[in-house]
Amino acid sequence: MEKVIRSQSIMSDFAASTGLFDDSCVSRRYLWTDAFAVCNYLQLYCQIGEKKFLDLALRLIDQVHQSLGKHRKDSVRSGWISGLNEEQAKQHPTQGGLRIGKQLNERQPGESVDETLEWNRDGQYFHYLTKWMHALNRVSQVTSKGIYNQWALELAKVASAAFTYVPSTGGVKRMVWKMSIDLSRPLVNSMGQHDPLDGLITYQQLETTAKYFPEMLSEPSLKKEINEMVAMCAGRNWSTEDTLGIGGLLTDAYKLVQLIDIHNLNETTRLEVLLNNIEYSLRVFVTQN
Repeated sequence: MEKVIRSQSIMSDFAASTGLFDDSCVSRRYLWTDAFAVCNYLQLYCQIGEKKFLDLALRLIDQVHQSLGKHRKDSVRSGWISGLNEEQAKQHPTQGGLRIGKQLNERQPGESVDETLEWNRDGQYFHYLTKWMHALNRVSQVTSKGIYNQWALELAKVASAAFTYVPSTGGVKRMVWKMSIDLSRPLVNSMGQHDPLDGLITYQQLETTAKYFPEMLSEPSLKKEINEMVAMCAGRNWSTEDTLGIGGLLTDAYKLVQLIDIHNLNETTRLEVLLNNIEYSLRVFVTQN
């Protein structure tokens, strides 16, 4: 109970400090943090049963879409990133992707790359988008409303189309690490080590949840995107010395166990490889720190 009380306090402070409580305050939205916050509110709702936590999760989703689904206030462009009008965008708020929420505007075309400065520039990250897909998926699971998973599926379609490409030499697709706000150009061409794995497991989650909402006839299938991620994952070693990367692998393994155990997904071989890579990564980490 002490941990639950502490969690309530932390999430109450988060809501107050980021403008979630009060419409008159300027909200400060950041996609990565907000994705975890949605899951925290959902878990508090499930454990305590107080509807206010569910309301906060849904309110946060709306704020993220209204803020990070639109162009920045300091941009020459305005409106939804997707280019949809207000009414269409309310029905499909993720179809243009979602901004990171960094303090500085994105690097402009022709502007030289400053690797240090790039960390503080806006744009879109694939591994942030998958965190938001997961958060939306969880809302559908908790509320039994398929629309949130549909938004996640639509976001997955957009993300795969924008972040993956076929190399000039041909062969298996690769991914870029960072895209521009409107997804029209890459900002960082290198591929994140775990992005294909993160994408694969997240897409499998979304497809599995979609089966529980047959009434959502407009839900797009991710079979093509899943096959592409499977190809990109083939033969890869996921071991890493990066602490955030290790945490991500542990989370991916937990999700994969759920998919295998609850939904009978045939991925035990992938899980064994992943667990071996995690064990190696943890041993290296302990040795060095």
